[in-house]
Amino acid sequence: MEHLFTSESIISFLILVVLEVVLGIDNVIFVSIILNRLQKIKDQKKARRLWMITGILSRSLLLMGLGWLLSQKGKAVFTIFDKGFDLASIVMLLGGLFLIYKSVMEIHHKLEGEDPNASNEKTKKITLGNAIGQIILIDAVFSFDSIITAGGTAKHVEIMIAAVVIAMTVMFLFSPKISAFIHKHPTLKMLALSFLVMIGLSLIMEGWNAEAAHELKLKNYIYFGMAFSFVVELLNMLMRKRMNKNRVVELNEPVLPDEEEKYSDEAK
Repeated sequence: MEHLFTSESIISFLILVVLEVVLGIDNVIFVSIILNRLQKIKDQKKARRLWMITGILSRSLLLMGLGWLLSQKGKAVFTIFDKGFDLASIVMLLGGLFLIYKSVMEIHHKLEGEDPNASNEKTKKITLGNAIGQIILIDAVFSFDSIITAGGTAKHVEIMIAAVVIAMTVMFLFSPKISAFIHKHPTLKMLALSFLVMIGLSLIMEGWNAEAAHELKLKNYIYFGMAFSFVVELLNMLMRKRMNKNRVVELNEPVLPDEEEKYSDEAK
């Protein structure tokens, strides 16, 4: 146990917590968008709790099997055009495709809008089971990034698991505020969905050729672009808020009942 409390272990633990939270932002955004599609607040809370529990369990299990996972790297499960795909590549490719599909469908839904005359059965809400299934599926994909980061930052599995648990707790605590903020501002939701499409493309490229993707540092560019776009959108929101605050409302002059009768007689 002494090796867990050395200065090196403590520093690697703190760095890993920060990295896990930063890398988990895209996961939180996706989960927030899915949760906003649930009609009942009770279902949203239940799905959020299950997301936290399954996220911690899946990451902990992957960390325990990190040695086996790393040993599978480079071992092709199948080959296409003389190019082999190992387990991690398959997960990245499928996860990227799923993320792009879901994000594009959400963008299409936002652009099309909802028909106010449509019945409740036809509205684009999803069931609790459907939401949980999507969250678990995409969380499994993001877990691979999380585990790779943990394996490259800390040396001991105990530190990795502790950092993952704390990072997931932080994301869980802040996810309701992020979810409410995204739901309140539709332009930010569109921005977040566009960001998720880019993340999906980077996952596909990483699954196809991991070495080339790491050399290009695609995610660094994506995160920088997202941060810049987010700052610009916040400035636009502040500008719109001030314009609405300073807007002068013109009121119509009141019309007395006698004048209303006079106007109606003239119309006849």
